[in-house]
Amino acid sequence: MFVSLRDVSLRGIKQLWLKNGFRCLSTAPGTFESNKKNIVLVDGVRSPFLLSGTSYAKLMPHELARHSLLSLLRKTRLDKAAIDYIVYGSVIQEVKTSNIAREAALAAGFSDKTPAHTVTMACISSNAAITTGMGFIATGTFDTIVAGGVEFMSDVPIRFSRKMRSLMMKASKAKSLGQQLSLLAQFRPNFLTPELPAVAEFSSGETMGHSADRLAAAFNVTRQEQDEYALRSHALAKEAQEKGYFTDLVPFKVSGVDYTISEDNGIRVSTKEQLAKLKAAFVKPHGTITAANASFLTDGASACLITTEEKAKQLGLKPKAYLRNFTFVSQDPVDQLLLGPAYGIPKLLQRSGLALKDVDAWEVHEAFAGQIVANIKALESDWWCKTYLGLSEKYGSPDINKFNNWGGSLSIGHPFAATGVRLCMHAANRLVREDGKLAVVSACAAGGQGVAMLLERHPEATAN
Repeated sequence: MFVSLRDVSLRGIKQLWLKNGFRCLSTAPGTFESNKKNIVLVDGVRSPFLLSGTSYAKLMPHELARHSLLSLLRKTRLDKAAIDYIVYGSVIQEVKTSNIAREAALAAGFSDKTPAHTVTMACISSNAAITTGMGFIATGTFDTIVAGGVEFMSDVPIRFSRKMRSLMMKASKAKSLGQQLSLLAQFRPNFLTPELPAVAEFSSGETMGHSADRLAAAFNVTRQEQDEYALRSHALAKEAQEKGYFTDLVPFKVSGVDYTISEDNGIRVSTKEQLAKLKAAFVKPHGTITAANASFLTDGASACLITTEEKAKQLGLKPKAYLRNFTFVSQDPVDQLLLGPAYGIPKLLQRSGLALKDVDAWEVHEAFAGQIVANIKALESDWWCKTYLGLSEKYGSPDINKFNNWGGSLSIGHPFAATGVRLCMHAANRLVREDGKLAVVSACAAGGQGVAMLLERHPEATAN
């Protein structure tokens, strides 16, 4: 049956889109009814998150990703042939394996018929991988998706300067001795100065740490507030680690390392006095961001399985959570670089017909302690919420007693592209252990972007 577009009103087109398009990924405002496919997070895994330059130093990134892919299959007892598609996030990419999703999949023994691609969206790259997979499922393109991310800061690509690269390219095409000597005469010693990758904004040239320091100052976040939040993160992470709550973590036996790596190695409980001795790391000498209240460069990988509830039942799998809704936001990358949660959380909850009090567990990425406190203060500010969110008064902030109760990126670590899956898994497992129903995951990212996701506990979920 063919229908002319002239016979369909604009309103009708909109209704068809809302019914059949990507909006079906979300709950309708004011309800908990999801789309007919009912997309679920089945389970997820991660490698131990390690300080860069430690026990993973001799690996390549695709080997870390391979470990997570194989660990996920072992945990779910799923055959590789059941996976329709693989999406992986990566930020600082190894040139040799730029489509790391594909290279890791092949290294893990997946069929060469299983397509895979890599996404990059800074610190929310694995969130983008998950939501990309949700899109595939919602449109009926694929049923069973592996989404994840990997970051390897122990060996980052370091380039020759542009002048040196240009000279080398010309030299490769020089045919005569005269041409080669002419090019050699153009060489200058400063051409050998390397270009190092930096956690800095291309648009502004400012490092993220410097931006975080300015953000903290703008919201009057004190050094003491930041150190106290950092202490909280490490103490809660240590407690969760000792209680065996990190069931998403899969030990890794690395070739050449004489022990099995079984724990995150950045969790360090300290004291206020010790933290107070540290000097400013970015805005010197009067800045408030230090090595202790900022997340550290981390190596690690993660992976999770998403599918429909119906497909999960067919495969004999018990999901962790329903993936109910998500949104991405973006704002000024200069003065509001790290305010993604303050923009994303109200937008997500409004779209879902929910209020702050309805959320039982919060998992928010901790890039810096100052960034966390600044986002909380933004949501508690009448002026900020009126000016930037268009509200009539302050939105309010999450209940701190439900906030990052197992620590966060400050303590556990932050492999840029792998953190999103870790956030989702901790949110899902916390809902079980804390007997909650709804969780919100949110994170900021370079470029002044952010994400917020809504998860609902599945009735068959366990925290294993």
